[in-house]
Amino acid sequence: MAFEFTDANFKDTVLDKEGVAVVDFWAEWCGPCRMIGPIIEELSKEYDGKVQIGKVNVDHNPEISMKYGIRSIPTVLVLKNGEVVDKQVGVTTKKVLADKIEAQL
Repeated sequence: MAFEFTDANFKDTVLDKEGVAVVDFWAEWCGPCRMIGPIIEELSKEYDGKVQIGKVNVDHNPEISMKYGIRSIPTVLVLKNGEVVDKQVGVTTKKVLADKIEAQL
């Protein structure tokens, strides 16, 4: 299951960790977010132990959302060693996201 990133744990679980993290910014009321949700879950299983993959509920975690200037959801950020290296705004395919992850591994 995809990790639940929060304002409280984001620094420890993403910013202070070496390696690749994928962060899906979403909200329960967002239709396109519900479409991409299962893709994020699949990727989190496939890359378990290699990549930290999780979700940020923008309604419950405004600090992270503001820090990264999230204006449209779903937005997926790919971070490497705490720095944003890629971004996907809107619904996309599993292959597009997997390619973005592979490019950073």
